[in-house]
Amino acid sequence: MKLHYFYDPLCGWCYGASPLLQAAAALPGVSVEMHAGGMIDEEEGRAITADWRAYVMPHDKRIAQMSGQPFGDAYYDGLLNDIGAPLASNPPIAAVLAAPRLGIAPLAMLARIQRAHYQEGRRIAEFSVLSELAVELGADAASFLAAWQSARAEAETHIDDTRRQMGRLGLRGFPSVVLEQDGKLERLELSGWLGKPAELAAALAEKLPKPAAAGDDALFCTPDSCR
Repeated sequence: MKLHYFYDPLCGWCYGASPLLQAAAALPGVSVEMHAGGMIDEEEGRAITADWRAYVMPHDKRIAQMSGQPFGDAYYDGLLNDIGAPLASNPPIAAVLAAPRLGIAPLAMLARIQRAHYQEGRRIAEFSVLSELAVELGADAASFLAAWQSARAEAETHIDDTRRQMGRLGLRGFPSVVLEQDGKLERLELSGWLGKPAELAAALAEKLPKPAAAGDDALFCTPDSCR
């Protein structure tokens, strides 16, 4: 089973859904393929303003209530008051794309970036912050720089491909998940699972093929033949 995860690092609901994706990825037989959508393009030159703070605060409170995910004081009272702090999806997306080259799971990199933003109030659009997070996850700083710079060149193509796939699948926003199994695609609605990662994992486990039970019908081989 493969879960296609359409996300953005600056999407609050994606942060709320983070425990769900981590629980799903921990299941044997389940893989997660990540597709970043580039919600806030770096070229727009967006930054935190008083209007941005007023806009996101009610949404963040609702996300916290529904998902149980913590939003730190350093985010509410620090970052959201850091007028002029850059808002851009491209740099953290490049960090997620670079992660596998450094032996880091992309989902783990994303989760760490999300915690840095929503709990620690850090500027995740800045390379210095992303480098510190990668080193914390076990990467060498110089290796991360090289991998991140390479991923920066690929991020635009990745984002364009994500948007094409979302259009083809009829997905309207983040987070979106599409389950792929036996050549079939099925939309997995996450909203009803928020705050329930164990329950989601159990539901997905029910969809996985069950091991063949030992018994009279089990495959049995001798040096001459199998039955």
